[in-house]
Amino acid sequence: MTTTDRLISMKNKSRLRLGVNIDHIASLRQARGTSYPDVIEAARICEAAGAHGITVHLREDRRHIQDRDVWTLRKTIKTRMNLEMANTPEIVAIALDVGPDEVCLVPERRQELTTEGGLDVVREAKRLDKPVKKMANAGIAVSLFIAPDKNQIRTSADIGASYVELHTGTFCNLTGKAAKRELDRLISASILAHELGLNVNAGHGINLDNMDAILGIPFLDTLNIGHSIVSRAVFVGLENAVNEMLAKIAGYKGGKHG
Repeated sequence: MTTTDRLISMKNKSRLRLGVNIDHIASLRQARGTSYPDVIEAARICEAAGAHGITVHLREDRRHIQDRDVWTLRKTIKTRMNLEMANTPEIVAIALDVGPDEVCLVPERRQELTTEGGLDVVREAKRLDKPVKKMANAGIAVSLFIAPDKNQIRTSADIGASYVELHTGTFCNLTGKAAKRELDRLISASILAHELGLNVNAGHGINLDNMDAILGIPFLDTLNIGHSIVSRAVFVGLENAVNEMLAKIAGYKGGKHG
């Protein structure tokens, strides 16, 4: 690779992408069992506003996104579809049929309000190996949602994931010195993942108020953000909420850290 090629590569790497999670549009619909608000229209608005991708989580209990949503979104999304999912035979089979651009394997418990904590890839490596390879062989980029732990990152690379998504929720719930320590963990984890050839996404708990700190994490490819954007949309509209987030991430410096 020439010096020019390296500079071009770094410039492209510094363009941070926004994936908008529209699960909670579906949560509003499911709360009353209505046909609205329409997740397909929500995805269209997000893309028109400049979002680089759409994320949905097809949970086993189908509490928000439904199977029909996934199939219809796959046909209508113009950018990139990221399917969050548990590692279960049923959901893996659906992913293989639908063929999203990317899947993000996450831990899932019925009683949780939202995804809590990262996937334990070290403990689950044997169970993850086959579905990761199946989906990768089908042309689907596989991401693993993990805590910023070096062993989790190394094992993610070992089993053939192409992405890790760093769980930022712990950082976003902390303040002061504890938050600084967790941010340092996220930075170190992202550097290691990059060195191992993994693409790095991040998500959970990210909002306009904590974004400046999140932008200190190097080598990020995509931020997947849902709840804060949908919440903000209640006051300013979905298009404006996406635009605000895009404006916030526009100055990301990519691999230039320290």
